[in-house]
Amino acid sequence: MTRPDRTLGRPFLPAALAAALLAAGCSLAPTYERPAAPVPTTFPGDPAQPGGRAAAETPWQQFFTDPRLAGLIDTALANNRDLRVAAQNIEQARAQFGVQRAALFPAVGVTASGSRSEPNPARAYRDDAGKVSSSYSVNLGMTAWEIDFFGRIRSLSDAALARYLATEETMRATQISLVAAVATGWLTLVADEELLAITRQTLATREDTLKLTKLRFDNGVASDLDYQAANSLAESARATYAQQQRLRRQDENALALLLGAPVPAGALAGLEGGLRSLTPMPDVPAGLPSDLLAERPDIRAAEQQLVAANANIGAARAAFFPRVALTTSVGTVSSQFDNLFHSGTRAWAFSPQLTLPIFTAGANQANLDAARAAREIAVAEYEKSIQSAFREVADALAGRETLTEQARALDATAQAERRRFELSDLRYRNGVASSLDLLDAQRSLFAAQQQAVQARLQELQNRVTLYKVLGGGWTATEAPSAQQQQPAT
Repeated sequence: MTRPDRTLGRPFLPAALAAALLAAGCSLAPTYERPAAPVPTTFPGDPAQPGGRAAAETPWQQFFTDPRLAGLIDTALANNRDLRVAAQNIEQARAQFGVQRAALFPAVGVTASGSRSEPNPARAYRDDAGKVSSSYSVNLGMTAWEIDFFGRIRSLSDAALARYLATEETMRATQISLVAAVATGWLTLVADEELLAITRQTLATREDTLKLTKLRFDNGVASDLDYQAANSLAESARATYAQQQRLRRQDENALALLLGAPVPAGALAGLEGGLRSLTPMPDVPAGLPSDLLAERPDIRAAEQQLVAANANIGAARAAFFPRVALTTSVGTVSSQFDNLFHSGTRAWAFSPQLTLPIFTAGANQANLDAARAAREIAVAEYEKSIQSAFREVADALAGRETLTEQARALDATAQAERRRFELSDLRYRNGVASSLDLLDAQRSLFAAQQQAVQARLQELQNRVTLYKVLGGGWTATEAPSAQQQQPAT
């Protein structure tokens, strides 16, 4: 109903106040309960390590202490495009939450309108009425504000908030993965340089052997079989060297993609000793599987998605109940523009609307069934994220137990093969051993050296992986926490 009234705003203010008091309705969302972690209570084969700083409490600056690597990580955090996308996803989710949350409050606005028409309907009743009908109005009010009796809008707002928090956790997981990927890529480049040096040395040695064998062949001391065997090994070393150069460039390109910038020239300076010359990374205790729930941001993100799915059930349930929308305004109405704000032109309008679903052809029930199914999917994804995290930690712990011994044994093998090669070379030059013994020693030494470097690389990369899968790599000083960024509700 709409009518002019000299008591400006009297029915408008009590109605708005009453509506605001009723807005805090009940919620039909199920009570959220965190599912039990579907993993054992301890990691398999994890030796007890009392004390020690957890990975999630160790900033990456304290774990990766090499200044060259730290510089690369800083560059990646500033330039990596995946991290930028994750940051903008947070801003987008924050804005979407703001849009959904705004529906809880009435939107108040001012409207002004004016119209002139001919013929004037009043001429049917009054002969002195003008030919043109005029109407002008200015109103302050709100339009179709839904009063949230059954928590539908509140549930949608809670779901949007949970999705916002999930994107925040996803960004943290992205940063952790980025830090670990940069460290792994840098270690790979260091290993590439070491393998290139080994291959160059092997190629030089085989070329010297080929020259000596050629000289012996020309003088009738060595056979053509010896010469061709030496030539084959030399060409094989050249092919391996070309392959190592290609892999080195590809690995540098991969690291440059992570950095979002070219790899600096000094990234490998002073590392002539290869992987052995690196500063050891500290050991971190594995803790218990339950710790992952608090330390792994990807698990926390999956749980927030579960919270959002749980809240959507409340919105779907509320769709079965009546909706009350309120439209109200207060202002002035006049047939003459000059008299628009004069006495006697005041008007107010109060228009509540009740919508009760009676027949929806099963749409509301289908929406509720879909929301429940989405929650079950979110539960499964949350449990899978826990199981995946458990497996990643268990694999890294298995690597920590075995890779150190494997690297030590392969280092010892390489040293033994080097001594064997030196003795074979001495015996061959003195005519005591055959060229086949020397070539076999060269082949075995090259293979053992490559395997030793690869084992050291795997051991160091496994340390990085363990730090990552235990939730390390994020520092709260670099970005606000979820609680700090959470908008007010």
